[in-house]
Amino acid sequence: MASESVGGIFGAIVAAVVLAVAVVFGPIGQYGKPPKPAKVEPAPAAAPAAPAAPAPRGPIIREVPNQ
Repeated sequence: MASESVGGIFGAIVAAVVLAVAVVFGPIGQYGKPPKPAKVEPAPAAAPAAPAAPAPRGPIIREVPNQ
């Protein structure tokens, strides 16, 4: 019975430490924090337009000589 009592006390101490750490560090994620400013990336310079690729054609069938 003494070991159960010591375990209960030790468990209560560990729980108190975990709760204190959770309060100090606060919520995880964006909740409770000020919103971050959005980064505005400059528009990339317009690259010269490449010619459009030709439309894909069907399979190429070649004659194979029988030997």
